[in-house]
Amino acid sequence: MQANAALVEQLGSKFPQLNAEQSAEQSQWLTVSQRFPEGLEQLNETLKARTYLLNTQELSLADVVVYARAQAAVEAFTEEQIKAQRHIVRWLDLVQHSLSGVPQIAVNLDLEAPREIKAKPEKKKAAPAEAATPKKESKGKKVKADKKAGAEKKADPAASAPAAAAAPAPAAGDAPAAEGQKRTEKKEKKKKEKKPQPAKVEVPVTPGMIDLRVGHIQKAIRHPDADSLYVSTIDMGDETGPRTVCSGLVKYYPLEAMQDRYVIVVANLKPVNMRGIKSSAMVLCASNKDDGIVEFVTPPAGSKPGDKIFFEGYDLTPESVLNPKKKIWEQIQPGFSTTDKLEVIYRKEGDEDRKLVNKKGELCLVKSLVGATVN
Repeated sequence: MQANAALVEQLGSKFPQLNAEQSAEQSQWLTVSQRFPEGLEQLNETLKARTYLLNTQELSLADVVVYARAQAAVEAFTEEQIKAQRHIVRWLDLVQHSLSGVPQIAVNLDLEAPREIKAKPEKKKAAPAEAATPKKESKGKKVKADKKAGAEKKADPAASAPAAAAAPAPAAGDAPAAEGQKRTEKKEKKKKEKKPQPAKVEVPVTPGMIDLRVGHIQKAIRHPDADSLYVSTIDMGDETGPRTVCSGLVKYYPLEAMQDRYVIVVANLKPVNMRGIKSSAMVLCASNKDDGIVEFVTPPAGSKPGDKIFFEGYDLTPESVLNPKKKIWEQIQPGFSTTDKLEVIYRKEGDEDRKLVNKKGELCLVKSLVGATVN
């Protein structure tokens, strides 16, 4: 993840400027592409409705980096894979021909499967309009016949009068029927003009979505209506000032131990009411169920309120507020633990352990708990 940030800092200025949404999507693709061939189906689905990966008008840094990481996998594609992942194949061929001085791979575009053709909606039958059409044609022929008869009998005004009198009046239903047909045609035209929507990118859930910061407990009191809760005033570096946080630590820490101390807080959980007091964050602690011990996760010495804390490799822009319906915290938190060196880590199967650090790489520690749950 740090390598991705370095890439953006080093090369980002050489490519088109991105908006906030495109920058966030670029960050996700730089991460996803490190796991190729896992994630190729997601890439193919995204490119289904796009020329370039971020839906830009020209090559972006994401196109170049993801192209480099996907090249080996695409080069090894079988005929069936080329057909199944044809949007990647088309995009890769475009990118490699847009770059100079890069080794190119042979791409057999002739193996593409037939293009997906969406069935067009059937036109609604305009029965009244169609029924009126023969009358229209009959009227038109009659008018032409009258004009011709008038021209032939120009010298005889008396003869033209009966011809004019014999012409039938316009049918009352012709005009409304024509208008109805026009409205139907306009609706069908609007349906055809609808542009295909770009495919949504499923963003993988990572610890980088969680807003971990250094907090300073300025003052703590007992909750007036809950014996197990403390109510703390914590400075987290917000421009709006300190937040109120409720924590169930009464049986683990005496009140005096809660005053004027530095902690790690989870700052983007959705605020909740706890016995009539709104709690706007959570203090991060390690616990051991067997011994019934709870310990604060302690930030590095010299930390200031608001300092960013993250797990190695996940220095990302966190969500503003974690959506409870997506259960991001519930998916990530079970991976939080402590080592025999009292370091706080994020552990994921198939990946190396990631330590909890600040921007300087300094560690966050617990006092004594080994192999503890952190939440």
